[in-house]
Amino acid sequence: MFRSLLLTVLLPAFSLAEQVQFQLPTENENLFTGDLDKFYMYVDRTFEGVSSKPWEGGAFGLVRNPIRTNTGVEYMRLHEGIDISPVKRDKAGNPLDLVMSVADGKVVHLSDSAGRSNYGRYIVVAHPVDASGSVVHSLYAHLAKATVKPGDTVKRGSVLGRMGYTGAGINRTRAHVHLELGLMMSPRFDGWIRTYGGGTNHHGNYNGMNLIGMDVARFLTEHRADPSLTVTEFVRKSPAYFKVTIPRDGTLEFAELHPWLVYGDVNKPGPSWELSLTSTGLPTGITVSQRKVSAPIVSAVRDSGGPHRYQTRGLLSGEGRTATLSSSGQKLIALLAGSFRTP
Repeated sequence: MFRSLLLTVLLPAFSLAEQVQFQLPTENENLFTGDLDKFYMYVDRTFEGVSSKPWEGGAFGLVRNPIRTNTGVEYMRLHEGIDISPVKRDKAGNPLDLVMSVADGKVVHLSDSAGRSNYGRYIVVAHPVDASGSVVHSLYAHLAKATVKPGDTVKRGSVLGRMGYTGAGINRTRAHVHLELGLMMSPRFDGWIRTYGGGTNHHGNYNGMNLIGMDVARFLTEHRADPSLTVTEFVRKSPAYFKVTIPRDGTLEFAELHPWLVYGDVNKPGPSWELSLTSTGLPTGITVSQRKVSAPIVSAVRDSGGPHRYQTRGLLSGEGRTATLSSSGQKLIALLAGSFRTP
């Protein structure tokens, strides 16, 4: 019910007669030439008394907040998108780059008040990915100006706005567009954030906390090399780090939103669901499980040779082949499973 209602509102007129193609959102194509220091916007970092400006901090993944551990330097903070540097600036140093839609889609959210999010002024676009009407979402943050509004249909390359430096912790020198490509986790996000006391939600279901990001740079690079690669195939083949089995209580909303993630017959009898997830928490598969559980449990985990918390942004605790969900891991699974009260 939630999925059909949501998709009717979002994408009533889209057809997938042709495969959806993706592109970068600005003229900066140094990702494809290998000049990554010119593509990614650096971060200012001071670690163990040494100041640096690593471009790696603008990439996707666990690339921020380094700490030294018994196993070496680990990074504790997930950067869920990529920060793309400008290629044009005016005499005052303001970026002039236009920000474009990465694919055909529909504008579903505009946060035009720069102070309501760490993203500053940001736009979310929904892109159809299969014949069922399922979508993925792209998010464009820190904009100086938006030139579209919710409800607008856009094509790949359509201008959405202009790059800026709105949002927390960004100045003119570090102006960039933050791009995410991800999956909506719940159509009832307000209920989750009220359950866990996350503060006022100004963005409805398009709050960035409700959009779980994929490695968009790797997807765009592989898609450029092989235009037949779909975003659904990319997610499904992303390596899983752990699996979580959850009690089966009726339908799974996340599976209804993203039916292409389901392996096997969704109507098959079974007391639980098993979700496969990457190290950053992106679901890559859903199956019906015959294992009886009363609460979510980690049913499989990769042995990374060290504490799992360093590899999973703190979603798991434990080491080796043993792992349990941390408090943040339990909250993520509750969002995916829909196991929270409805407002």
